[in-house]
Amino acid sequence: MGAANVLAFAPFNAWPLQILTLAWLFHGVLAAPQAGARAHFLRGWLYGFGWAAAGVHWLYISMHDYGGMPSWMAALAVGLLALYLGLYAGAALALAGWLRARWSSSSPTLGLLMLPALWALTEWTRGWVFTGFPWLVSGYAHTHGPLAGFAPVGGVYGVGWVAALVAGALALLWLALRRKGAAAGALRIALPLGVALALCAAGLGLRQVRWTAPQGEPISVRLLQGNIPQEMKFSNDALVSTLGMYEQMITAAPADLIATPETAIPLLPQQLPPDYLARLARFAQNSGSHLALGIPLSDGPQLYANSVLGFSPEAASAALPYRYDKHHLVPFGEFIPPGFRWFVDMMNIPLGDMTRGAPVQQPFGVKDQWVLPNICYEDLFGEEIASQLRGAYRAGQPQASVLLNLSNIAWFGNSIALPQHLQISQMRTLETGRPMLRATNTGATAVIVPGGGLDELAPYTRGILAARVQGYAGQTPYILLGNKLVVGLAVLMLLLAWGRNKAARIRH
Repeated sequence: MGAANVLAFAPFNAWPLQILTLAWLFHGVLAAPQAGARAHFLRGWLYGFGWAAAGVHWLYISMHDYGGMPSWMAALAVGLLALYLGLYAGAALALAGWLRARWSSSSPTLGLLMLPALWALTEWTRGWVFTGFPWLVSGYAHTHGPLAGFAPVGGVYGVGWVAALVAGALALLWLALRRKGAAAGALRIALPLGVALALCAAGLGLRQVRWTAPQGEPISVRLLQGNIPQEMKFSNDALVSTLGMYEQMITAAPADLIATPETAIPLLPQQLPPDYLARLARFAQNSGSHLALGIPLSDGPQLYANSVLGFSPEAASAALPYRYDKHHLVPFGEFIPPGFRWFVDMMNIPLGDMTRGAPVQQPFGVKDQWVLPNICYEDLFGEEIASQLRGAYRAGQPQASVLLNLSNIAWFGNSIALPQHLQISQMRTLETGRPMLRATNTGATAVIVPGGGLDELAPYTRGILAARVQGYAGQTPYILLGNKLVVGLAVLMLLLAWGRNKAARIRH
């Protein structure tokens, strides 16, 4: 059942499956009051394992096909990661079962308060423990469904919490339909059904709220998709043609913003032909364009950063370009956890240990707009993007009106990783009320605008996506509060469940 949950996410987008499979999982706890925490943990762990194994199986491609790791070891690594991710679902169910026995909680308290709260808290925890890996957390399934309206309020974890509330209500409904007794049965059916319908209606209503508004004049953008095969990207034989191709794509036409994918220029500046970056800077000046180049940078021996270098039409920009350094690095791919040097050495990953950029960095000014870059799976961490926007707002500094993601997902082949990553960017647009531009090597290169509009290049093709993009200003509740709201509400729900138990004991 956990593996079937993957069909709720992109590219399949059968979002009701996420709620239905979770309702099945919650029903197993509700219908087995005598079962111990260990049994509930095992059920949740197996569910989470199937969900993760089916959802991120494409990691095998990066480790085996491109990293050179033996097939058995790559498969084992994916399996171990899936077992680890499954622990969070197991923990949510085990804690619910344990607290139910300790607090003598009723089924409605368990289904509508405790299980959704613990589910939300464990998903949030998964987003930051060991630097976090919240890929395919529940909320991402709902970028197009009725619950998407909750994204600007509570973020992806808030959407996941509401989905868990609906799932808890459906589990209670299922439980009620299996019981007998007309009067009591009617109440048991009406309550969960009313909760589920009210939450879906509220989500649809929130989708009509416009939290942000257009700012300044639209800008013209050109997003480049080089489609360089991963096995050739860092090959000495392909470097000259890669540099020439991107220079030709960049200088083919002017635009207010021209963006390349992550590490599209795969050499450090000092390794490039002496006049390569100078030619691009001159093009920016002569054409009135702003360039956002994905390139590694070095600040000293063994100090490498995954960066965005920005050239603007101003003459001073050639000598002092804009710079953004990736802050949230990928374990094993961009930094080496203690004790795992041997594991990274087995894979052919260039620049595998990099330095982190600052948590808050300035956006790139492009005419009337301010563009805030993020690199690769940095857009998986919505709270960090919200924190940048919130910090600029409170400090009275320029606040980004456009988000820009530079990625190279070629590491994962022609797999469901590409549409999954696009869906992650769609969630960031919902949370912040700002457009997200994506310039990627093999896909999904896209323009995502508030309100759900999407323009995308075909994956695994070489091309340029040209568009006019309107920037947006304003604060969504999620920008101002981040994950504090959903965490606080989840804790409050647990306190209410505890309070109901205490009140019941006093009455008796």
